[in-house]
Amino acid sequence: MEMNSSALYSPYGAYELKSKYQRNFLIGTLSTLGFVLLILSVFWIIAAIPGDDDFVAPSVVIKTVADLGPPPTIAKAKPQLQVAQPNVAAPKVGIPKPVADDEVMDDDVVLATREELAEIVAPDITAGTEGADIIVDIQDDDYMPAPGEFVAVEIYPEMIHEVKPTYPRLAEQAGITGRVYVTALVDENGNVIKAQVGKSSGTESLDEEAVKAAFKNKFKPGIQNGRPIKVWVTYKVDFVLDN
Repeated sequence: MEMNSSALYSPYGAYELKSKYQRNFLIGTLSTLGFVLLILSVFWIIAAIPGDDDFVAPSVVIKTVADLGPPPTIAKAKPQLQVAQPNVAAPKVGIPKPVADDEVMDDDVVLATREELAEIVAPDITAGTEGADIIVDIQDDDYMPAPGEFVAVEIYPEMIHEVKPTYPRLAEQAGITGRVYVTALVDENGNVIKAQVGKSSGTESLDEEAVKAAFKNKFKPGIQNGRPIKVWVTYKVDFVLDN
């Protein structure tokens, strides 16, 4: 009975393999480690061998920002094409003038392009003046800009005291109302030295009274480069009947 039980009994697992797996694991580990060391040794040997010609890149010393030079351009160069220019009349070159919203724009003026402005040069004042000193004597105080002329100004005149014009008796009795746009030249002291009708109300008597009252108004003068200058301003005057 004991022999049958021993013959049928087989222990669990492959004991033949388990008895050798530690040896096989050690052999695999040592083989892998040796292969890695072999590869590292080859690289170390190659790095240790000196080359015949050692190339040394030249160094560039930059001491100032100017040594950096201009940055590379990102704009693509346009191909140079020879195009025959049409035989047309040259456009009129003008300077844009500030006008009120209600005024009509001058359609005859063509604004100059950058290329056209670059071609405009100042007259040569040195021609025929060899050996003579050039003295620029321009009296700014005597300069009177024309109505509608562009004057570079940083701060425009501001009205600080306005005198209401007298309502014409006949217009008041007839119930005539209107709005007059007055264009006035303000000097360095804020006084109105010239005045005219910028846009008429349609009634001559209202226009005349608005211009007369303009000389009684007081302004803060226009400022350019920190000093007052003469400049034209436009403001409106309303003639309204009291109910």
